[in-house]
Amino acid sequence: MPTLRIALAQVNSTVGDIPGNAAVIRRWSRAAADSGAHLVAFPEMMLTGYPIEDLVFRNSFVDASQRALRALAADLAADGLGELAVVVGYVDADGPAAISSEAAPGNGRRDASALLHRGEVAATYFKHHLPNYGVFDEDRYFEPGDSLTVVRLGGVDVALTVCEDIWQAGGPFTAARRAGVGLVVNINASPYELNKDDVRLPLVRRRAAEAGAAVAYVNMIGGQDELVFDGDSIIVAADGELLARAGQFTEELLVHDLDLPLADAAPNAELATDAAKPQVEQEIPDDMAIDQIVLDFALTANEDRREGGVTERIADEAEVWAALVMGLRDYVDKNGFRSVVLGLSGGIDSAVVAAIAVDALGPERVTGVSLPSGYSSEHSKDDAADMAKRTGLTYRVEPIQPMVDAFLANMSLSGLAVENLQARVRGVILMALSNSDGHLVLTTGNKSELAVGYSTLYGDSVGGYNPLKDVPKTMVWQLARWRNTQGDPPIPENSITKPPSAELRPDQKDSDSLPDYEVLDPIIKGYVDHDLGRAELIAAGNDPALVDRVLRMVDLAEYKRRQSAPGTKISGKAFGRDRRLPITNRFREGN
Repeated sequence: MPTLRIALAQVNSTVGDIPGNAAVIRRWSRAAADSGAHLVAFPEMMLTGYPIEDLVFRNSFVDASQRALRALAADLAADGLGELAVVVGYVDADGPAAISSEAAPGNGRRDASALLHRGEVAATYFKHHLPNYGVFDEDRYFEPGDSLTVVRLGGVDVALTVCEDIWQAGGPFTAARRAGVGLVVNINASPYELNKDDVRLPLVRRRAAEAGAAVAYVNMIGGQDELVFDGDSIIVAADGELLARAGQFTEELLVHDLDLPLADAAPNAELATDAAKPQVEQEIPDDMAIDQIVLDFALTANEDRREGGVTERIADEAEVWAALVMGLRDYVDKNGFRSVVLGLSGGIDSAVVAAIAVDALGPERVTGVSLPSGYSSEHSKDDAADMAKRTGLTYRVEPIQPMVDAFLANMSLSGLAVENLQARVRGVILMALSNSDGHLVLTTGNKSELAVGYSTLYGDSVGGYNPLKDVPKTMVWQLARWRNTQGDPPIPENSITKPPSAELRPDQKDSDSLPDYEVLDPIIKGYVDHDLGRAELIAAGNDPALVDRVLRMVDLAEYKRRQSAPGTKISGKAFGRDRRLPITNRFREGN
């Protein structure tokens, strides 16, 4: 059996930074060659970044991607890497975008993979399955490919596939079985959500059985607006054995030696296959053509044997924390912000956001501002100061009561209007500091509060990024307790244990306005994340009156959420890209 040394480059790209992404490819290709790899695979749309959204409609952007791909092939050869097979994702086109009046059916923009060799684009493949759910809108942007590209490398047949091709049965992996390939390379930009790593390995194993071939699955890492990518690249054998697995949220090169079957001297007869019957839940025929490309390629022998190893999975809390840290860091750095500022109230939400920010950026790039009013408790002030001391972040105190009093001296306000005024004064101060010092303002509302509208527009909702946007309140506490077990605890114990309060009126508690979060969060998860209706939520054991109350709050708060800052997605359905509902909407559950 020939031995193919494959390298999976689990790396970070930036949308639109085509020269920077090309430089990353060249650098990691050098590392792959130095490791003795014959083939290195980079993530989906590595050259352009992912997702590119409506940039795909710009001819100038598509042209830049195509030119950069050809230049990259030449540059790799000039770097002395021409004998290395480099698989890289990019955006291609064989016609105008679908929105053009000149668009022709079957042609358009393509989510593409290319294999570069000896200074040339030796092979290309167009993604076949286009996801159009959750955060994905690929039917809007791309045309599907209808043929499978199989490249013969030193007597081994390798099929090229892209991301969603592995998430659906039939199509490319069935065609790969028909072609009798030894390896399927699948390049991915698969966004993170909690426990997605538990889904990936069984999925890759199913596709290996479907293809009758080994599968190499490479995924990117890094943050892109609301999305974060966690890596978790995987190599499995044709029989489903896990051969190698990379870490989560780590930039690394996974290198592994694969013993693969020698390609047939002649192609299989139509509908015939060398592979055993697939051990999958169903057999779906494919209608894809097979494009066979044979390269002058030698599998040079390596003296050593490389085993990629299997990295242990990390605990749920560590997983979510790593996602929140990476999402914030990349949002700040990729958008050119020098530092962040947040209101540090002494409560649990702002404490967790501050700890995430310090872990992401370092204390020297984080400013916490205590903004006490006449209703702020002494323990909250002390907890904010303690948090700053524990983490080393820059700390300042800006009392808001004189400014609130100035408003009240000129306006007749009472009740909720006075509470909201305090929040808005705080927002004004934080934005003023942002303008004067160049900080990005972090808002600190959690998913539970955003769901039921427990926030003040242009007050505590003000900011450019929200690390907790997709984190339920109960998980905020869970994360705080976990983070305090990892070295020196950054979060004061009192911030974790005291009853949550906005402190906008005497003796205020969140429980005055909301159900206990332990009761509220499961209802929100059912309604928001799983689209359960009233009857289903009641059947799950929830009090009918409480369900009616919570659902009404969630529905009425849609206009607030539409104006909220972006934040890192960690669940199956986050507010924003995932969940899209009309603001003007008279449908109510139970009517």
